[in-house]
Amino acid sequence: MKRTTLLAALLGILIGALGAALVQQMAKNRRLAADAAAWQKLNLALSTIDSHYVDTLNFNHLTDVALTAVLQALDPHSLYMLPKQLEAADSDLAGDFEGIGIQFNVPADTAVIIEVIPGGPSEKIGLQPGDRLLKVDDKVIAGVKCPQDSMVRLMRGPAGTKVTVTVKREREQIPFEITRGKIPMHSVDAAFMVSDTVAYVRVSKFSRTTAKEFLEALQRLNGEGMRRLIMDLRDNSGGFMDQALVMADFFLKKDQRIVYMEGRHYPRQEYRASGRGLFQDLPVELLINEYSASSSEIFTGALQDNGRATVYGRRSFGKGLVQEPVYFSDGSGIRLTVARYYTPLGRCLQKPYDSYDDDLYHRYMDGELLDADSVKRERGGIVPDVFVPMDTTRATAFYTACTRKATAMRFASAYFDGHKAELMAIDNFDVLQRYLDRAGLDWRFLEFARSKDGLVPEEGEWRKSSSYMLTQIRALVGRYSKLGDDAFYHIWLDTDDTFHCAMN
Repeated sequence: MKRTTLLAALLGILIGALGAALVQQMAKNRRLAADAAAWQKLNLALSTIDSHYVDTLNFNHLTDVALTAVLQALDPHSLYMLPKQLEAADSDLAGDFEGIGIQFNVPADTAVIIEVIPGGPSEKIGLQPGDRLLKVDDKVIAGVKCPQDSMVRLMRGPAGTKVTVTVKREREQIPFEITRGKIPMHSVDAAFMVSDTVAYVRVSKFSRTTAKEFLEALQRLNGEGMRRLIMDLRDNSGGFMDQALVMADFFLKKDQRIVYMEGRHYPRQEYRASGRGLFQDLPVELLINEYSASSSEIFTGALQDNGRATVYGRRSFGKGLVQEPVYFSDGSGIRLTVARYYTPLGRCLQKPYDSYDDDLYHRYMDGELLDADSVKRERGGIVPDVFVPMDTTRATAFYTACTRKATAMRFASAYFDGHKAELMAIDNFDVLQRYLDRAGLDWRFLEFARSKDGLVPEEGEWRKSSSYMLTQIRALVGRYSKLGDDAFYHIWLDTDDTFHCAMN
């Protein structure tokens, strides 16, 4: 009797468990059916269009448009790319190519520059992020639904050939004649000693070779007496996460957490230091700003949270999403957000999606770029240990007008055209400084601004802006010497408040 009762009880438990499981499975099936119905609505709409639309359909184009819209609706970083776009995006981080050296998006029917590759032809001549591309030579590409891959083909070409790109910058339409070149894909833009014991290294992106370049630079500087490192990650748009992990490992002790990530379908995964880094005791200062994003934020967060670096500047961009690539057989592909990044202490790097529209404008208007008390810590990104405000005191009307027209950069290019042999013979920084001292750059620039752009400073403007503007001009001209970007940044640092704050 007891045995029968026990079996009945066990059977009841089993039936109850099976019933509960069945109820759960039925609920799951209902959810799946509902989800499938939602997708079936899309399939039904497309089928109806196919059956009833008045004209012949281009299914490839419709698929591209649909995928673009779906990915854009998810978040600001998930995206669909056509074959040429995907090829360009991959090559920008992985290899060399010839062209003018920009990256751009086409959010509507006008291309907008999102990055000007440091050291490339476009950066040297004065193109800027945010410029709207209107024409390439005589071909109008804005407002005419010009395919993005066609724009790329128009601008790329053999090194040494010229192309004129007309952009809209605020209310100005500015033509730039650019000599195409080999686009430098190095990511360590500059690495030099700024004193007997302090080294400066600028990293502009995290490409496939960044960790290798960075290690080679540090080893060379170590041999030159480096006892402290100032690392500049301002305007660094990110790139490959694994490079940020390797570089953080250079500085951290064994088992210190670098970053972790997790998502709805992505179990928590964390990365810790190996303890084999060569620079675990090297004092480090990091420089960031509102354009430092993604992998640069991972690296900065790792060193900041582990007490390995003091961070100077302004709150970083706030890009903490993990993108997973998916490639299709036709050469196109998607970048799909699958997880979020978190710093060692659990800070989510990602800013709210509603921050993307005119984010920099709102930061400025809210006072965040000028006042430490206005920094919105809950809006993602890395908040620096030492806030350095944007300097607006130098912005005379003459300086602003020259900046809008890229007058200084165009002047430097024109100066180089007339003094190429002299500049290309200089490979020593002290020699370059002496050359620039006697080059008459002040009166030459003022004459260029007047004759080319119709810009003449008002009474007192040149006196107020000249020291800053001449430093900029000297740096731009010095870049055309054999010293390249090392010369540019070495000179530019003279007026760099964030650098001086870290240096002191």
